[in-house]
Amino acid sequence: MPESLRIVLEFLVYGFVLLLAALSLSILVFYIQDRLQTKHAVRHNFPVIGRLRYLFESFGEFFRQYFIALDREEMPFNRAQRSWVYRAAKNLDNTAAFGSTVDLRLPGTIYFTNSLYPLLDAETSVAPITIGPLAAKPYTTASFFHISAMSYGAISVPAIQALANGARQANIWLNTGEGGLTEYHLAANCDLIFQIGTAKFGVRDSQGQLSEKRLRKVASHASVKMIEIKLSQGAKPGKGGILPSEKVTEEIAAIRGIEVGQSAISPNRFSEISSSDELLDFIERVRTISGRPTGIKVCIGNYQEIEQLFTAILNRGESCAPDFITIDSGDGGTGAAPLSLIDNMGAPIEESLPLVVDLLNRFKLRDRIKVIASGKLLNPVDIAWALSAGADFVNSARGFMFSLGCIQAMRCNKNTCPTGITTHDKRLQTGLDPIDKASRVGHYALNMHKEVNIIARSCGVSDPRLLKREHMRFITDNGMAVNYTELYPG
Repeated sequence: MPESLRIVLEFLVYGFVLLLAALSLSILVFYIQDRLQTKHAVRHNFPVIGRLRYLFESFGEFFRQYFIALDREEMPFNRAQRSWVYRAAKNLDNTAAFGSTVDLRLPGTIYFTNSLYPLLDAETSVAPITIGPLAAKPYTTASFFHISAMSYGAISVPAIQALANGARQANIWLNTGEGGLTEYHLAANCDLIFQIGTAKFGVRDSQGQLSEKRLRKVASHASVKMIEIKLSQGAKPGKGGILPSEKVTEEIAAIRGIEVGQSAISPNRFSEISSSDELLDFIERVRTISGRPTGIKVCIGNYQEIEQLFTAILNRGESCAPDFITIDSGDGGTGAAPLSLIDNMGAPIEESLPLVVDLLNRFKLRDRIKVIASGKLLNPVDIAWALSAGADFVNSARGFMFSLGCIQAMRCNKNTCPTGITTHDKRLQTGLDPIDKASRVGHYALNMHKEVNIIARSCGVSDPRLLKREHMRFITDNGMAVNYTELYPG
């Protein structure tokens, strides 16, 4: 036997023996640990082997996503939904062959009614809309699809840079979220919606109250086009924003005015607002200071309170009304929230959007107050539905997260996001190239506009905002389809 081969074999044998010894020692250590601990009965009663139960549990989500679930089975977003966004963001072909995988017979399914005489491509004409005509600086935009609120803190610096630059490329707005205005938002020179949450991060004084000086400074930036007062969001209505302590870096702490490593927990509501009149006072105050169109973001729960708000507006005069209302869905997304609120609080957008639009019409406020729909809307049919139901605009957060490369790892609150989107771990952020991802953000928005326009022309209208409820049919429990106007007459 050659000497070199003998040495290699000896090395392999010794290596195997050492590996076996290390494995045996590890098993012994695990055995002792499991028998001595009392927190986990399975591990105590079945040492070492019992650990596999917890290991498989942690891997379960992964295996279901990639090996078990069918294309349209996953939650909150299935593979088919995500795949469309990925292809749109990469500007790839989004056509399909053979036939639909959607069962149009299932109750709750919506389909659009195509016209016998669809419009030609050249007949598309999207009219711009002006928001806040009574504000010192009204805002006009033609786009109907925009980036929803995601704060610096909830998402990373390269994610914000990519979103901001992508928004500029697609000529859409980016909502800052409640974490304050940063240099990363401003550098791209895109249209921004500045959000004021209950903690007033970025515009608060030392006592946590609204600072007029800081609000004027925010509004002095030409990029800031509107102000959104966040009363509630779909994932956690009745609960303020939550930024876990492990995500509060030195820079984020400085922007928000809190301690490094301290969880940022926003109050349940604005201390200044406990009634319709106080809400209208606060809206007018913010609008007067900023000179910008000012609206509110809400997840609808109690419709009587919405009626009371609209009644108060009529009593005081339309000039006091919010310039827009962002209606978030009860199943909306977030970086962190109690499961009880995520699962069981707030009306879904499928119910709240048409009902609020109908209330606006009833109170003759529809022309005064623009409507923005938000919450799990990320594919063309979602946006077309929202516009048909009465929305003027649609915001998406998770759709644009998918355009950045999100894989639905569900680690947004752990600072361990594998794609670098929702983590401040520099190592993980290196995988997110802001220049490349900005292009994907822009392509996603532009392809969304393209396909929603295709739906509109198929229904015989030139502008997606001309889609109405009569352009949709809804499958009922008995399997029969009814016109959407039978559910929500309008």
